[in-house]
Amino acid sequence: MPQKFIVRHKDADSKEDKHTIMSLRIERALQEEYDKLAQKSGRSRNELMCMALKYALDNLEFIPE
Repeated sequence: MPQKFIVRHKDADSKEDKHTIMSLRIERALQEEYDKLAQKSGRSRNELMCMALKYALDNLEFIPE
């Protein structure tokens, strides 16, 4: 059973400058869900999407052909 992707309300923390800009096309409904979560959590949509991408990589099982 997969672990839950847990998001807590954002506390004040330091920002690190290890980022790059990337363009991503997603479905509007998915964007709206991230917008709702961003509003509830105090985190930016970008921050939440980065957290989700990291979670996906950390929990990925790659099955080669």
